[in-house]
Amino acid sequence: MASRTSSKTHSHSPKRAPGRTQHRWSGHVTETSDALDLEKEVFKQSSARGIALSLKRSAERSHRRKVEPFRSAMSMLNFYINRAGRNLSPERKRVLAQAKDELRKLFHREAPH
Repeated sequence: MASRTSSKTHSHSPKRAPGRTQHRWSGHVTETSDALDLEKEVFKQSSARGIALSLKRSAERSHRRKVEPFRSAMSMLNFYINRAGRNLSPERKRVLAQAKDELRKLFHREAPH
């Protein structure tokens, strides 16, 4: 029997047409989540306080969330941090970590020990 090996390396990722953007399920989740109705470009803000205030407003206004506002806001922030992951610069990670602290302050919660 002849072996069916190839010198080509096969990629498991689908080929994309040039110029086409890749669909990102995490962006879809962020836009359609039952957790919050987010303000536009909330995570692109430069200040941690601005991000936290926006998430707080969204959480308190949302009629789609299933848990209290603090948990919805913190969940969405954590979701964004986890999905962006290694693509975040150290400075951006610092700002987003500060946004968590700001959220805790705004909702009068203590930081975990």
